[in-house]
Amino acid sequence: MDKIVSLAKRRGFLFPGSEIYGGVGSTYDYGPLGVLLKNNIRKAWWDAMVQRRDDIVGLDAAIIMNPKTWEASGHLSGFTDPLVDCKVCKKRFRADHLIESHLAGMPGLKEEQVDIKDVRCPECGGELTDIREFNLMFKTFMGPVEDEASVVYLRPETAQGIFVNFGNVLQTSRKKIPFGIAQAGKSFRNEITPGNFIFRTREFEQMEMEFFVKPGTDEEWFEMWKKFMMDWFTGLGVNADKLRFYEHPKEKLSHYSKRTVDLEYAFPWGWAELWGCANRTDFDLKQHSKFSGQELSYRDEETGEKYVPYVIEPALGLDRSVLTFLIDAYEEIDGGRTTTTESAKDVETVLRFHPAIAPIKAAVLPLAKKESLVTTAKDIRDSLSRRFVVQYDESGSVGRRYRRQDEIGTPFCVTVDFETADDGKVTVRDRDTMKQERVAIAELEGLLTERIGY
Repeated sequence: MDKIVSLAKRRGFLFPGSEIYGGVGSTYDYGPLGVLLKNNIRKAWWDAMVQRRDDIVGLDAAIIMNPKTWEASGHLSGFTDPLVDCKVCKKRFRADHLIESHLAGMPGLKEEQVDIKDVRCPECGGELTDIREFNLMFKTFMGPVEDEASVVYLRPETAQGIFVNFGNVLQTSRKKIPFGIAQAGKSFRNEITPGNFIFRTREFEQMEMEFFVKPGTDEEWFEMWKKFMMDWFTGLGVNADKLRFYEHPKEKLSHYSKRTVDLEYAFPWGWAELWGCANRTDFDLKQHSKFSGQELSYRDEETGEKYVPYVIEPALGLDRSVLTFLIDAYEEIDGGRTTTTESAKDVETVLRFHPAIAPIKAAVLPLAKKESLVTTAKDIRDSLSRRFVVQYDESGSVGRRYRRQDEIGTPFCVTVDFETADDGKVTVRDRDTMKQERVAIAELEGLLTERIGY
């Protein structure tokens, strides 16, 4: 993780938030390469969810919603974490995390009940306070007066914006069950113990889809979306051996869930949730119908049957996805692979991003700073940039430039050399195979389009 964090800052993927002022707890800013990577991942998800399907539509709901939304959803009463404080060092912890760590060190006793009084502070060994519940929603005020009547909340999830718009989307899109509504956007949770870089932060972006189905068909659709989650990540190059499913035991299910399965990834600190799939039944639509007084049911035009749909929810964190792709793509090669530089014996870092999500699709490199080569290279760069994000680089030896592009995950380098003026061709180098081939300039865009995958 230290190497990933270092590379992320050094090459402009992620910066600590408000760094010049000493930062602010667990916030990060996406740099020039990071925002490209993040946008590409979001686009890959949106294309798979919405653009290539005819049974899912998109939505972008407001972050600030009527507070009754959170009363109906259960967030005001139940969206809490159990917290304890150390009486000695005054640090604060999640009680459930401390108990899980305590149990992990007690082989054969995982079924035993452990009281928080049996656990000591992991930092100093001090005694812990009793457990108290802490609501994770950020509270603010709307309007000039800060009183209870003006309290609103930053949304802790994007899903509720989909549920309250179910009727609007149903009427305007003319979709029939089964169909889904997808949304990507910011959510906010006042986490007490954020950490592991961008894995858990207080401000984050979610990519959620609510798929509305007829009751009785929900398990079939659940299995379909469970498979979709695995296929999406492996299709974008993530190592299948580092992915697994975790089924939540019934006693640990959320209040709305009939069944929940997490797609987990083997992060450097262990297996952790990447993408969750929940069968939310008809809980949300019934709750919002009850609290709003608006009917949120569905009538089958062919049979006349009327019912409240069940909902299958594959919910994915965009920031966690960025971290997963960074970790999974990261590779160090002892002695390097590029033999055209004096530093060839150094450890070489390569980010093996799938071309579809790579921040920079191609780098255009003139072999030398000769005017004719530079002019041609810049013309190629300008032409390709109408379709791809392309970087021009003329600084240093071509070997060093290759290595710089490898380190940021650029899948292809296009080199303009001294033969280009004669044969109208350039050399295209593949990041992963290091194979080089001569390609006509006129055919370059078509070749890259095919290999990038869109």
